[in-house]
This record gives sequence, C-alpha cells and structure tokens, in this order.
Amino acid sequence: MGIYIEALIIYAVLFFSGSTGLFIRGVEGFSNTAELTRLLTYTIPSLALIWYLLLKVKKIKDWNIKPCFNDLVSGIITFPCLLITGFAVAVMASNLSGNSAYISPYFPSSVPGWAILSVSCIVSAYLEESFFRFYILSRREEMHLNSAMALVFSVALFSICHIYEGPWGFLNSVFAGTILAFIFLRYNSLHGAAIAHGFYNIAVYAIYAILN
Repeated sequence: MGIYIEALIIYAVLFFSGSTGLFIRGVEGFSNTAELTRLLTYTIPSLALIWYLLLKVKKIKDWNIKPCFNDLVSGIITFPCLLITGFAVAVMASNLSGNSAYISPYFPSSVPGWAILSVSCIVSAYLEESFFRFYILSRREEMHLNSAMALVFSVALFSICHIYEGPWGFLNSVFAGTILAFIFLRYNSLHGAAIAHGFYNIAVYAIYAILN
C-alpha cells in the first residue's frame, strides 16, 4: 500500500497540481527566462526527486538503465508512432470540431530560445518517462499489478495530467501514453522512449512555428 501512497503523492505534487494550474491560466508567450527558470527550479529537481526515491529501493546498476541497443530500437519505433497519432488526432479535431487539437503552443523567436526549449523538452520527457513509465511499470509487481493493469494505470495518470490541453489533447495523451507504456513493457527502455518523446514535443513546436 505504501508504494501507492508514494506514487499518488508524487503525482499530485509534481504533475496534477501543475496541470490544473495551466488549465486555469492558459498558455502564455514564450520567455527564455521563464522557461530556463522552470527547467532549473521544477523539471530538474522533480526528476532528481523521482530518481532519489528509486535509488532508495535499488542501486542504479540494479535498475538496468545503461543505454543499450533496445533504446535505439524503441526510439526509432516510438517517434514516428507519436507523430502519426498526433497528426491523426489533429485531423480528427479539425474535421469534427473545426478547432485545433491543442491549445496553441508558444514557441521561441531566437536561436537561444530554441536551444533552451529543446533542452527543456528533452528533460521534461525524461521526467515524464521516469515516472509514468519507469517508476510505475518497473514497480508493477510491488503494486500487485499485471502488465495490462499497470499499463492502464500509467496511461490514466498520464492522460489526466494533460487534461488542460482540452478533449483532443487529452485523447492524444491517451494514445501517446499507451504507445509509450507498451514500448516500455516490450523493450524495457527508458532512454529511447524519453528521447523520442522529447523530439516529438520539439517537433510539435517546430511545426506550429512553421505554420504560423
């Protein structure tokens, strides 16, 4: 029972509270200072906290996170799958509701801004993959969950914290979360999924910037 309490506290503090705040405030314009501040004061400390808790359970060598061939395979599979599902949801949103699938993302207007955003996307992806996939799915036996139940639990938490993106963004999170969880269960890969996830987020901003 303790692991559920720990997982839900981490979720409520690091993910759900932040998503509700975004839902209330909406999306503001891009700021290099604000993005760098968020990276240094929230994303990196949150990632460190999750791994601190994981390393209290096992040593880093026992978690088997050394980069390997499976990371390359999982990354190559994951990135196009995320792009395809994201594009499909965007088309559905446009045809069925006449609206964009997501809240219009902000994007930088300078090279330093794009560099900061890119680093932020990668680190944020590592944060989400470390919790929603690695933390939950690697510890499914402690939670007395089989693979299917753990996948549903992971996808549910991941999708709920993206509810601020609206119904179509929520739907895309369900699809993306399912893909990422399935890939992790299949390849036990943290780095491949995280990098593909980060590149996908960068691609969304880049495509939006090109179209606007």
